Amino acid sequence: MARRSKMRGDIRLRRTLRNIHKTMDNELAPAMRQAAERVLATQQQLMPKDTGAASAALKIYVAPSGLDAQIGIRGKRDNRKFFYLRFIEYGTKGYIGGKRAGNRNRRATNKSDGEHFFGKYPDIPARPAHPWLRPSIDVNREYVMADIETAVRRTLRKASQGVGNG
Repeated sequence: MARRSKMRGDIRLRRTLRNIHKTMDNELAPAMRQAAERVLATQQQLMPKDTGAASAALKIYVAPSGLDAQIGIRGKRDNRKFFYLRFIEYGTKGYIGGKRAGNRNRRATNKSDGEHFFGKYPDIPARPAHPWLRPSIDVNREYVMADIETAVRRTLRKASQGVGNG
């Protein structure tokens, strides 16, 4: 969610907030967690559900300093188990009538995933995209930015006034 910028002021602000985090409690981590939970709730609402296992596997990680948050499938095991989410998010081209999308030539080898044989020229229909990642961020962008800006202002104000350590 948090993007790194090449702008000089952004790097200085991040360094200042990181140093503040080392010396006192900042309000950035709870604000970032709240923003991440808001985006996660929207993702779980927008995600198409068959069994609901994929939406239950979405997790949040917020760095202790509060400068970074990650939302989504975390961990190698879950990434392998829910690999198909990218096909739901972006859709597929399909493979019908021996021709691939764009009328390209057939594949000369058999289709198999190691366990199942799908035939030499399987008919795989194209699937439309059902995006849920980008819309969940777009829907919540104003709220998240306002909450994080407020937390940064309060943290910087507390640091400049020398308000006590937590």
